[in-house]
Amino acid sequence: MRPLLKHYLTMSSLTEIEQAAAALSPQQKQELMLFLGERLRTERVGLPEPRQFSREQVRSWVAEDEADLKRFREQS
Repeated sequence: MRPLLKHYLTMSSLTEIEQAAAALSPQQKQELMLFLGERLRTERVGLPEPRQFSREQVRSWVAEDEADLKRFREQS
């Protein structure tokens, strides 16, 4: 096994993986994201069902967000 490949295979913490990912080229980062997306899709079997929100809940959140944005702009 090549030393560089061995290093990546022995990463044990999320911090090590994040640091290695930060050093990748944009092309390699894109490939990594596609790889992770595919893995998540195949492992999704154990995930809970998506939550359902009523229109009123969503409208309430949007109104709250818009009010926060208005206050933020007024303070600037």
